[in-house]
Amino acid sequence: MKILILGCGWLAESFAIHMKNRGHEVWASTTTSEKYHRLKADGIFSFILDFDCESFPENADLPDQFDFVLNSIPASQKNSLTVIENRFSNIKLFFDHITWGKQVFLSSIGIYPDKDAVFDESYADTAELSSKLLFAEECMLGLTHTIVYRLGGLFGKNRVFAKYFSERICTTGEQRANFVHIDDVVRLVEEASCRVLKHTIYNVVAPLHPKKMDVILASAKKHGYALPLAFEAEDVTQKIVSGKLLQEELGYQFISPDPLQF
Repeated sequence: MKILILGCGWLAESFAIHMKNRGHEVWASTTTSEKYHRLKADGIFSFILDFDCESFPENADLPDQFDFVLNSIPASQKNSLTVIENRFSNIKLFFDHITWGKQVFLSSIGIYPDKDAVFDESYADTAELSSKLLFAEECMLGLTHTIVYRLGGLFGKNRVFAKYFSERICTTGEQRANFVHIDDVVRLVEEASCRVLKHTIYNVVAPLHPKKMDVILASAKKHGYALPLAFEAEDVTQKIVSGKLLQEELGYQFISPDPLQF
Protein backbone atom coordinates (compact mmCIF):
# COMPACT_ATOMS: atom_id res chain seq x y z
CA MET A 1 0.00 0.00 0.00
CA LYS A 2 1.21 3.52 -0.83
CA ILE A 3 0.44 5.89 2.05
CA LEU A 4 0.56 9.68 2.23
CA ILE A 5 0.66 11.54 5.55
CA LEU A 6 -0.06 15.26 5.63
CA GLY A 7 1.30 16.89 8.77
CA CYS A 8 3.62 14.33 10.37
CA GLY A 9 3.31 15.27 14.03
CA TRP A 10 3.70 13.10 17.11
CA LEU A 11 0.83 10.72 16.33
CA ALA A 12 1.29 10.66 12.57
CA GLU A 13 5.00 9.88 12.92
CA SER A 14 4.15 6.84 15.06
CA PHE A 15 1.67 5.73 12.41
CA ALA A 16 4.23 6.31 9.65
CA ILE A 17 6.84 4.13 11.34
CA HIS A 18 4.25 1.47 12.21
CA MET A 19 3.09 1.19 8.60
CA LYS A 20 6.62 1.36 7.17
CA ASN A 21 7.57 -1.53 9.45
CA ARG A 22 4.63 -3.46 8.03
CA GLY A 23 6.13 -3.12 4.56
CA HIS A 24 4.13 -0.21 3.19
CA GLU A 25 5.55 2.73 1.23
CA VAL A 26 5.04 5.87 3.30
CA TRP A 27 5.32 9.50 2.22
CA ALA A 28 4.98 12.32 4.76
CA SER A 29 4.95 16.11 4.80
CA THR A 30 6.60 18.17 7.51
CA THR A 31 7.34 21.85 8.02
CA THR A 32 10.84 21.49 9.51
CA SER A 33 14.20 20.44 8.18
CA GLU A 34 14.95 18.54 11.41
CA LYS A 35 11.94 16.27 11.04
CA TYR A 36 12.49 15.95 7.29
CA HIS A 37 15.90 14.39 7.94
CA ARG A 38 14.64 12.25 10.84
CA LEU A 39 11.84 10.80 8.74
CA LYS A 40 14.28 10.12 5.89
CA ALA A 41 16.55 8.28 8.32
CA ASP A 42 13.57 6.12 9.36
CA GLY A 43 12.87 5.13 5.76
CA ILE A 44 9.97 7.54 5.23
CA PHE A 45 9.79 9.50 1.95
CA SER A 46 9.48 12.99 3.43
CA PHE A 47 9.00 16.43 1.91
CA ILE A 48 8.70 19.93 3.36
CA LEU A 49 5.41 21.77 2.90
CA ASP A 50 3.69 24.46 4.96
CA PHE A 51 -0.01 24.62 4.14
CA ASP A 52 -0.29 28.05 5.73
CA CYS A 53 1.72 29.69 2.97
CA GLU A 54 1.83 27.35 -0.04
CA SER A 55 -0.40 25.16 -2.13
CA PHE A 56 0.73 22.20 -4.20
CA PRO A 57 4.55 21.82 -4.27
CA GLU A 58 5.05 21.94 -8.03
CA ASN A 59 8.71 20.98 -7.74
CA ALA A 60 8.28 18.17 -5.23
CA ASP A 61 9.01 14.70 -6.49
CA LEU A 62 5.75 13.09 -5.35
CA PRO A 63 3.68 10.24 -6.71
CA ASP A 64 0.28 11.35 -7.98
CA GLN A 65 -1.62 8.34 -6.67
CA PHE A 66 -1.97 6.96 -3.13
CA ASP A 67 -3.99 4.15 -1.63
CA PHE A 68 -4.47 5.89 1.72
CA VAL A 69 -4.06 9.40 3.10
CA LEU A 70 -3.78 10.28 6.78
CA ASN A 71 -4.51 13.99 7.06
CA SER A 72 -3.18 15.24 10.38
CA ILE A 73 -3.17 18.98 9.57
CA PRO A 74 -4.85 20.60 12.59
CA ALA A 75 -7.63 23.16 12.84
CA SER A 76 -6.25 24.54 16.07
CA GLN A 77 -8.42 26.63 18.37
CA LYS A 78 -5.49 29.02 18.81
CA ASN A 79 -5.62 29.96 15.11
CA SER A 80 -8.06 32.48 13.69
CA LEU A 81 -10.81 31.27 11.36
CA THR A 82 -9.09 33.21 8.56
CA VAL A 83 -5.87 31.24 9.05
CA ILE A 84 -7.79 27.96 9.12
CA GLU A 85 -9.75 28.85 5.99
CA ASN A 86 -6.51 29.59 4.12
CA ARG A 87 -4.86 26.42 5.44
CA PHE A 88 -7.64 24.12 4.32
CA SER A 89 -8.07 25.90 1.01
CA ASN A 90 -4.42 25.06 0.31
CA ILE A 91 -5.00 21.45 1.35
CA LYS A 92 -7.84 21.19 -1.15
CA LEU A 93 -5.56 22.63 -3.85
CA PHE A 94 -3.00 19.98 -2.95
CA PHE A 95 -5.60 17.24 -3.38
CA ASP A 96 -6.35 18.51 -6.88
CA HIS A 97 -3.00 17.07 -7.95
CA ILE A 98 -3.33 13.55 -6.57
CA THR A 99 -5.76 10.66 -6.46
CA TRP A 100 -6.40 8.53 -3.40
CA GLY A 101 -8.36 5.49 -2.33
CA LYS A 102 -9.32 6.74 1.12
CA GLN A 103 -8.57 9.64 3.45
CA VAL A 104 -8.82 9.80 7.23
CA PHE A 105 -8.87 13.35 8.57
CA LEU A 106 -7.95 13.73 12.24
CA SER A 107 -10.24 16.13 14.09
CA SER A 108 -10.98 16.45 17.81
CA ILE A 109 -13.75 15.81 20.31
CA GLY A 110 -13.16 19.44 21.20
CA ILE A 111 -15.79 20.07 18.55
CA TYR A 112 -18.46 19.21 21.15
CA PRO A 113 -19.57 21.84 23.69
CA ASP A 114 -18.39 21.68 27.29
CA LYS A 115 -21.59 20.80 29.12
CA ASP A 116 -23.16 17.98 31.11
CA ALA A 117 -24.05 15.43 28.44
CA VAL A 118 -23.00 12.26 26.68
CA PHE A 119 -22.00 13.06 23.11
CA ASP A 120 -21.94 10.69 20.18
CA GLU A 121 -21.59 11.28 16.44
CA SER A 122 -25.30 12.03 16.02
CA TYR A 123 -24.96 15.35 17.86
CA ALA A 124 -25.57 17.99 15.21
CA ASP A 125 -26.36 21.30 16.90
CA THR A 126 -24.05 23.39 14.73
CA ALA A 127 -24.63 26.45 16.90
CA GLU A 128 -22.86 24.63 19.74
CA LEU A 129 -20.16 22.83 17.77
CA SER A 130 -16.75 24.49 17.44
CA SER A 131 -16.97 26.62 14.29
CA LYS A 132 -13.27 26.14 13.45
CA LEU A 133 -13.28 22.37 13.77
CA LEU A 134 -16.62 22.12 11.98
CA PHE A 135 -15.30 24.19 9.08
CA ALA A 136 -12.25 21.95 8.72
CA GLU A 137 -14.31 18.75 8.89
CA GLU A 138 -16.83 19.94 6.33
CA CYS A 139 -14.04 21.12 4.05
CA MET A 140 -12.40 17.69 4.11
CA LEU A 141 -15.68 15.79 3.88
CA GLY A 142 -16.26 17.70 0.66
CA LEU A 143 -13.49 15.53 -0.80
CA THR A 144 -14.25 12.00 -1.93
CA HIS A 145 -13.55 8.86 0.11
CA THR A 146 -13.03 10.77 3.38
CA ILE A 147 -13.63 9.71 6.99
CA VAL A 148 -13.26 11.95 10.03
CA TYR A 149 -11.79 10.63 13.27
CA ARG A 150 -12.57 12.90 16.24
CA LEU A 151 -9.79 12.07 18.68
CA GLY A 152 -10.05 12.22 22.45
CA GLY A 153 -7.23 13.59 24.59
CA LEU A 154 -4.17 11.81 23.26
CA PHE A 155 -1.70 10.22 25.69
CA GLY A 156 0.87 7.44 25.85
CA LYS A 157 4.63 7.04 25.45
CA ASN A 158 6.20 10.27 26.73
CA ARG A 159 2.90 12.16 26.93
CA VAL A 160 1.74 11.64 30.54
CA PHE A 161 -1.31 13.45 31.92
CA ALA A 162 0.18 13.96 35.40
CA LYS A 163 3.11 15.89 33.94
CA TYR A 164 0.88 18.83 33.06
CA PHE A 165 -0.30 19.26 36.66
CA SER A 166 2.90 18.49 38.53
CA GLU A 167 3.25 21.01 41.41
CA ARG A 168 0.36 23.05 40.04
CA ILE A 169 -3.23 23.59 41.12
CA CYS A 170 -5.71 21.40 39.22
CA THR A 171 -9.21 22.86 38.80
CA THR A 172 -10.64 20.18 36.47
CA GLY A 173 -10.10 17.07 38.57
CA GLU A 174 -13.81 16.30 38.86
CA GLN A 175 -14.27 16.21 35.09
CA ARG A 176 -14.44 12.89 33.26
CA ALA A 177 -11.49 11.82 31.13
CA ASN A 178 -12.25 11.49 27.43
CA PHE A 179 -8.81 10.15 26.54
CA VAL A 180 -7.31 7.66 24.12
CA HIS A 181 -3.90 5.99 23.99
CA ILE A 182 -1.68 6.61 20.97
CA ASP A 183 -1.26 2.85 20.38
CA ASP A 184 -5.02 2.47 19.92
CA VAL A 185 -5.23 5.44 17.56
CA VAL A 186 -2.45 4.02 15.39
CA ARG A 187 -4.27 0.69 15.20
CA LEU A 188 -7.65 2.31 14.50
CA VAL A 189 -6.21 4.42 11.69
CA GLU A 190 -4.67 1.25 10.26
CA GLU A 191 -8.09 -0.43 10.47
CA ALA A 192 -9.61 2.47 8.52
CA SER A 193 -6.95 2.11 5.83
CA CYS A 194 -8.00 -1.43 4.99
CA ARG A 195 -11.61 -1.77 6.15
CA VAL A 196 -14.84 -0.45 4.65
CA LEU A 197 -16.51 1.75 7.26
CA LYS A 198 -20.21 2.55 7.23
CA HIS A 199 -20.12 6.14 8.47
CA THR A 200 -18.12 9.28 7.78
CA ILE A 201 -17.56 10.58 11.34
CA TYR A 202 -16.31 8.59 14.34
CA ASN A 203 -15.30 9.48 17.88
CA VAL A 204 -12.03 7.80 18.86
CA VAL A 205 -12.13 7.60 22.66
CA ALA A 206 -11.22 4.91 25.18
CA PRO A 207 -14.32 3.18 26.61
CA LEU A 208 -13.65 4.08 30.26
CA HIS A 209 -14.06 7.61 31.65
CA PRO A 210 -12.56 7.92 35.15
CA LYS A 211 -12.26 11.29 36.86
CA LYS A 212 -9.27 13.33 35.70
CA MET A 213 -8.13 13.59 39.32
CA ASP A 214 -7.83 9.82 39.52
CA VAL A 215 -5.93 9.71 36.23
CA ILE A 216 -3.48 12.31 37.53
CA LEU A 217 -2.90 10.39 40.76
CA ALA A 218 -2.46 7.07 38.94
CA SER A 219 -0.13 8.40 36.24
CA ALA A 220 1.93 10.42 38.75
CA LYS A 221 2.53 7.24 40.74
CA LYS A 222 3.26 5.15 37.66
CA HIS A 223 5.61 7.61 35.96
CA GLY A 224 7.17 9.33 38.96
CA TYR A 225 5.77 12.84 38.70
CA ALA A 226 5.10 15.15 41.63
CA LEU A 227 1.45 15.55 42.58
CA PRO A 228 -0.51 18.76 42.03
CA LEU A 229 -0.25 21.33 44.80
CA ALA A 230 -4.00 21.03 45.25
CA PHE A 231 -7.24 19.94 43.62
CA GLU A 232 -9.76 22.80 43.53
CA ALA A 233 -13.06 21.86 41.92
CA GLU A 234 -13.77 25.01 39.91
CA ASP A 235 -15.01 23.19 36.82
CA VAL A 236 -17.15 20.11 37.45
CA THR A 237 -18.68 19.79 33.98
CA GLN A 238 -19.57 16.14 33.30
CA LYS A 239 -18.91 15.87 29.57
CA ILE A 240 -18.56 12.32 28.25
CA VAL A 241 -17.79 11.48 24.62
CA SER A 242 -18.73 8.00 23.46
CA GLY A 243 -16.52 6.03 21.08
CA LYS A 244 -18.87 3.05 20.90
CA LEU A 245 -19.80 3.52 17.23
CA LEU A 246 -16.34 2.73 15.87
CA GLN A 247 -15.54 0.15 18.54
CA GLU A 248 -18.69 -1.84 17.88
CA GLU A 249 -18.53 -1.54 14.08
CA LEU A 250 -14.99 -2.90 14.00
CA GLY A 251 -15.39 -5.28 16.93
CA TYR A 252 -12.28 -3.58 18.25
CA GLN A 253 -10.70 -4.48 21.58
CA PHE A 254 -8.77 -1.54 22.99
CA ILE A 255 -5.13 -2.13 23.88
CA SER A 256 -5.50 0.48 26.65
CA PRO A 257 -9.19 0.87 27.53
CA ASP A 258 -8.60 2.57 30.90
CA PRO A 259 -6.84 5.98 31.22
CA LEU A 260 -5.90 4.97 34.76
CA GLN A 261 -3.38 2.62 33.15
CA PHE A 262 -1.92 5.06 30.60
